[in-house]
Amino acid sequence: MQDKNENLEHICMHIPKAEMHVHIEGTFEPELMMEIAKRNNIVVPYKSIEEVKEKYKFKNLQEFLDIYYANCAVLLNKADFYDLMYSYIKKASTQGLKYAEIFFDPQTHLNRGVNFETFFIGFKEAMVKAQEDFGVETHLIMCFLRDLPESDALKVFEMALPYKSDILAIGLDSAEIGFPPELFKNIFALGKEHGFRLCCHAGEEGPVDNIKMAIDLGIERIDHGIRVIDSEEVMKLCADIQIPFTLCPLSNLKLQVYPDLSKYPIKNLMEKNLLVMLNSDDPAYFGGYVGDNYMALFKSCGLTYEEIVHLAKNSFRATFLALDNKIKYINSIDNFLNN
Repeated sequence: MQDKNENLEHICMHIPKAEMHVHIEGTFEPELMMEIAKRNNIVVPYKSIEEVKEKYKFKNLQEFLDIYYANCAVLLNKADFYDLMYSYIKKASTQGLKYAEIFFDPQTHLNRGVNFETFFIGFKEAMVKAQEDFGVETHLIMCFLRDLPESDALKVFEMALPYKSDILAIGLDSAEIGFPPELFKNIFALGKEHGFRLCCHAGEEGPVDNIKMAIDLGIERIDHGIRVIDSEEVMKLCADIQIPFTLCPLSNLKLQVYPDLSKYPIKNLMEKNLLVMLNSDDPAYFGGYVGDNYMALFKSCGLTYEEIVHLAKNSFRATFLALDNKIKYINSIDNFLNN
């Protein structure tokens, strides 16, 4: 049994996988944050890496967001954004990552006076170099902060249009309570008109109604969505249309959405035929990258070999890739398992 478990742990960490739900600003490890702060001559309220890590012991989404935005304040120059992106891809590539569609939050940086071009070019240059170095294909998803008005998102949308060819999709993130998807129906309609794919955070802290609302707005992929378990009707709808759910177990654990991962409903959702897959969300803050999330559910929920493989294949099915590219990546899983 020990040998079998060791083999499954190896598969969890190294099976080829895609990640659809990772905020690049949430991959900001304390060591890199302190390094960039020093480089930019910014005084931060921490004396050591250990003190930064102690601050990461937050109790809810809002406490996390307060720390998250404070740390982003040290990101000023193209090199900072390059280092942030490159570091994430390098780290995640050691856990089987082969493909990622990565969230970035323009308003987080624009509101601090950083030019769109500065962070965007930094990200793109790092993505190109990281693909050369680690063989990981990546694309960008531009997210809007739902606790800011839609009018602000519309201004950012116009600002991003010159970079349209390098932005795969648009999404909606940040604090969900009190900010349902329908508040941003115009930005989603505009995004669809311009050919962007659509995704939306829904049903994390907020109710299952937010998931149904997002689907009604034409959203193609639900980010988080764990609250779908609260409604048999919505689960059946989501299974019927095979809308992907980008679950983030360690994030849900850290933010007390599911304080006990042994009760995480991953098996229930798979039994209901929902298209679910695993992601890291904000790995620097939530204690693990994408492979760590597989490992956490393997240990807490007893994922079987077949379930691990199913989740990995779902990760590519959930992408916005063309079908032939999805098949190529899914075949790479079989090649990995047969060698």
